Amino acid sequence: MISAVSVGSFAFAPTSMLSGSRVSSVNMVALGEKANDDSAFAYGLPGNIAPAGNFDPANLLEGTSKEEVYRWREAELAHGRVGMLAAAGFLVQEKFHPLFDGVGGPAIDMIPRLPPYLWIFMTIGIGIAETARIQAGWANPYEKMDNVQRLKPEYYPGDLKFDPLGLAPEDPAEFRIMQEKELSHGRLAMLAAAGFMAQEAVTDQTWGSQDTALDNLVFGAWFAAEKADYGM
Repeated sequence: MISAVSVGSFAFAPTSMLSGSRVSSVNMVALGEKANDDSAFAYGLPGNIAPAGNFDPANLLEGTSKEEVYRWREAELAHGRVGMLAAAGFLVQEKFHPLFDGVGGPAIDMIPRLPPYLWIFMTIGIGIAETARIQAGWANPYEKMDNVQRLKPEYYPGDLKFDPLGLAPEDPAEFRIMQEKELSHGRLAMLAAAGFMAQEAVTDQTWGSQDTALDNLVFGAWFAAEKADYGM
């Protein structure tokens, strides 16, 4: 709730925190002919890559405006980036969790064990991140009702002008490849994070313990033979 209040209060205030990034040197809108071709699949947005190609089995793109497709892509990128962090978190926290009390178990059971002060820092951090994201791409709904849940006309999905390490390629073709890599990893990460959560919810065990049980089932005989050979 606190983060929601902070985002609502400051999201449309003037800011300069995003203007100095090196990403601004790469025009994310002009990424070759595809990006400006309104007749292309998904209005030329990157992501229709092999093996799926132009994947739209539900035919959602038919009759959908460019503005709405861009909004969908913004949502996909936001969830994909969170999914990558979440999937990495599941993998790392199994063996390394300094913020918790050392008791293992499903990730959902660890949340109530976080110290109260950490919730304050998390809320402030999320509020700042969301405020910056909204300022970068979303139209101000206080100006007119048509701006509610609408991207700025000049905004390109995912272009938060955030590149502190200067990793964005200057060449538009190379930049498009990097965009497609991010989309591929984000899509996989969303499935992976959902799989982690579903597995832990059903089994009430972490993925690490499940993997150990599977290893014993599949390789148990081999492990036993190796143990006997080495006198362990």
